[in-house]
Amino acid sequence: KTRSYDWRVTQLKNMLRMMDEREAEIIAALRDDLSKHEFESCIYEIAMLKNSCKFALKELKHWMLPEKAKTPLTSFPSSAEIVSEPLGVVLIISAWNYPFLLSLDPVVGAIAAGNAVVLKPSEIAPVTSSLLFKLVGEYLDRSSIRVIEGTVPETTALLEQKWDCPVVVDSDTNLQVTAKRIIVGKWGCNSGQTCVAPDYIITTKDYASKLVDALKHDLEQFYGKNPLESEYMSRVVNSNHFSRLTRLLDEDKVSGKIVHGGERDEKTLKIAPTILLDVPRDSLIVNEEIFGPLLPIVIVDKVEDSLDFINSSGGKPLAAYLFTNNKKLKEQFVATVSAGGLVVNDIALHLAVHTLPFGGVGESGMGSYHGKFSFDAFSHKKAVLYRSFAGEAPLRYPPYSKGKLRLMKAIFAGSIFGIISALLGWSKA
Repeated sequence: KTRSYDWRVTQLKNMLRMMDEREAEIIAALRDDLSKHEFESCIYEIAMLKNSCKFALKELKHWMLPEKAKTPLTSFPSSAEIVSEPLGVVLIISAWNYPFLLSLDPVVGAIAAGNAVVLKPSEIAPVTSSLLFKLVGEYLDRSSIRVIEGTVPETTALLEQKWDCPVVVDSDTNLQVTAKRIIVGKWGCNSGQTCVAPDYIITTKDYASKLVDALKHDLEQFYGKNPLESEYMSRVVNSNHFSRLTRLLDEDKVSGKIVHGGERDEKTLKIAPTILLDVPRDSLIVNEEIFGPLLPIVIVDKVEDSLDFINSSGGKPLAAYLFTNNKKLKEQFVATVSAGGLVVNDIALHLAVHTLPFGGVGESGMGSYHGKFSFDAFSHKKAVLYRSFAGEAPLRYPPYSKGKLRLMKAIFAGSIFGIISALLGWSKA
């Protein structure tokens, strides 16, 4: 039954209704788990999921249609198509940093593709996990879509991909806009606990102080003189991650590089937005994924060196960002930096564009989803070839001859001249 268009549409509409009717509970759960502000929860979790549902509902009929495929001369007369069929039962294990969105956004793609779904929310966000268990059972088809909860013993090794998301800032940029967009992309989205949040900035020595001053000014405007008390700052998810971030900040070669922030409160698990200037390239904070409110700045001699720095960092980023007005530098950035996604003059906004795939490359991940790419990720692309009984040619059947071989070679080569020559040569044989 999950294959039918009606079933898929019903589940997606019910998911939309669930968000409309239970928004307050969702916001409360996210606040309990991560101290997320209502604005952040509504925009970055609920609204983005609603848009994903609406886009799938709008495009679903088109996505389900067989795709016509061209056929070669070797199969003439024939027609071909690619049919999208469900994979079957899919398991989705979600992350904790956006526990509502990252649980259900893949489910949208799985439902759109006609699959049955088993969802395992993250135990690190337990309140949201329990709420998902309740809501999915109430609003979606329980015979085909299930939520399972549970925890695993914590170990020192984490089963997750490592990625770094660099930001290159050129001197030829709009500094005021650049600073604001970096801040909201880093600290305004779950205090840096976002897979596509900036991990470090690369800029030139001459421009670094101007950039730091602009960031300091806007951080105070956004979060006040004591950001640990700001209601707009999310907390670090748990004490283990707090300790990990503290270790990065307290490394001997790094602790003296703090030019803004650094305050922390272990009781509330909050760390102030922290900027570190001219951080050594061999420091832990540059070489480990941060996933928190710390932002080091790496200095290069000229901005073009930043591209070499990214490409020599040992892995391909999940996302990379560039702020510049320089057309040549934009082209160079796109041509030379290999990453899951690139954004010029903003941070993370590509996630909101349903016509773009979201995913990593190399160490930053495999595959992609969002929009049609989610539908494709949860579909098997079945090849179908239709042949006619007409136009039967004896070439493929024994007994074989040199004339048949010449003609078949010409057909596979797609050479009209060769086909004519082979036919003439064969007819004279």
